[in-house]
Amino acid sequence: MNMINVGDIVSVLDEPITGKVIAISGDEITITSDDGFEMSFMREELVKEESNNFLVPTYEEVQKNLQHKEIYKKKPKRPVAKPKERNIPAMEVDLHIHKLVKSTKGMSNHDMVTLQLDTAKRQLDFAISKRIPNIIFIHGVGQGVLKEELRYLFGRYDNVRISDADYKKYGLGAMEIYIVQNPKH
Repeated sequence: MNMINVGDIVSVLDEPITGKVIAISGDEITITSDDGFEMSFMREELVKEESNNFLVPTYEEVQKNLQHKEIYKKKPKRPVAKPKERNIPAMEVDLHIHKLVKSTKGMSNHDMVTLQLDTAKRQLDFAISKRIPNIIFIHGVGQGVLKEELRYLFGRYDNVRISDADYKKYGLGAMEIYIVQNPKH
């Protein structure tokens, strides 16, 4: 049996979860998953990942990829901000579970997603009532379950438009909701 230590990368048996060990208390091990969630497991539920599973590209492969990237690089178009929108920062709602509860111990995946969706609905309703024009929902990057559930939830509103949030600032882990203030009937 190989020992698991703080800092090791581990996988959960019978679940597609990989993460870094951040705490060990007896046989209970707490990890931070690849998508930022803190979770606790019993030692026998985890398997230590061996570091030799990763392939490191050669110098030549890196140079070739960089040259290929430069050839196809296009100059990005600069977005033109409308005067009204320029100074209004978007409302941000972080839906990472560790931002919503102190501990996920005893919570199933369904409970966590339900809490995240309830929070998103409550915040969107608040923004609509306060006439806030747009909101960024930070859902994180993972299996995509929360993202799809959010798209379904927001799709039920007639007065919202859904788009991916600014990639430079949020990566693939967020969506922006624009609230149409005077929807046509």
